[in-house]
Amino acid sequence: MRRRDFIAGIAGSVVGWPLTARAQQPSKVPRIGYLDPLSRSGLPAQVEWREALLSGLHDLGYVDGKNIAIEYRWSEGKYDRLPGLIAELIHLGIDILVTYGTPATRASKQATTTIPIVMAVSGDAIATGLINSLNQPGGNITGSTFFNPELCAKRLELIKEAVPPTTRVGVLLNPDNPIYLPCLEEMERRAKSINLELERFEVRSPSEFEGAFLAMERKRVNAMTVIEDAMLIANSKAVVSLVTERRLPSIAFKEITDGGGLMAYGVNFAKLFHRAAYFVDKILKGANLSNLPVEQATKFDLVINLQAAKTLGLEIPPMLLARADKVIE
Repeated sequence: MRRRDFIAGIAGSVVGWPLTARAQQPSKVPRIGYLDPLSRSGLPAQVEWREALLSGLHDLGYVDGKNIAIEYRWSEGKYDRLPGLIAELIHLGIDILVTYGTPATRASKQATTTIPIVMAVSGDAIATGLINSLNQPGGNITGSTFFNPELCAKRLELIKEAVPPTTRVGVLLNPDNPIYLPCLEEMERRAKSINLELERFEVRSPSEFEGAFLAMERKRVNAMTVIEDAMLIANSKAVVSLVTERRLPSIAFKEITDGGGLMAYGVNFAKLFHRAAYFVDKILKGANLSNLPVEQATKFDLVINLQAAKTLGLEIPPMLLARADKVIE
């Protein structure tokens, strides 16, 4: 048989394969690793964030178990577990890693320079060194961030407006989360401008909460705030219980007012998790990370809990109430 006829025969046999046979050729289902620095059981808000991500993916045509596979890992608020969990996900052959918060995003960045990382949200990713800039983040990270230092400083103004006699504010923070440094620096500058004193109280686990609040009593703080941190969010009920027990006006993230705290001021995390699906979609469709600038959250919600105000014997100024996005009656 001549060479030309032999090649033509092979080509003809390939073209002639039944469509069903060609359809049976296996295609790789993209694997997405979801690294959650909080607990498996999940807070109501934490479940809401995860469902928002799944909803965003569904809106873009992705369904877990059908055309994507999502591998979940939880660190239960223990940051030392993050590297091991990331290694597990990498070993599974994930195509994208989705996570949130500074510690989890930083641990992901340290673990891989090739797998795309989508941070659903992280406080001031520039100040913490996760990215170089919004338009040119560099490396393998994209997603959403917000200026946490400005947010934390604004909370001081709001608690002062709500409770004018406030002179000393306790700041509850986790020193293992590097976001606290730029936050505290900005808070100290703002505190001076409105005649507030700040007292810093460090906690690395719930077992240290009681001691921190006893120290607040000794320091005679008359209001308190919390810097965002996965461990503190995961244990917001315990924080609120101590706040209520000591009758302290408080302002922090949404979970604090949901549990009975006085005020919250922060970003809408659910919207950012829904938006994270956009980045996942773009990456799966072949977009270069250099063409996916990090987005900055600009909408902040003010929540006021009038039930807590009544318990504390406070009357919230009408002008402040009028600016609230949500009032808990």
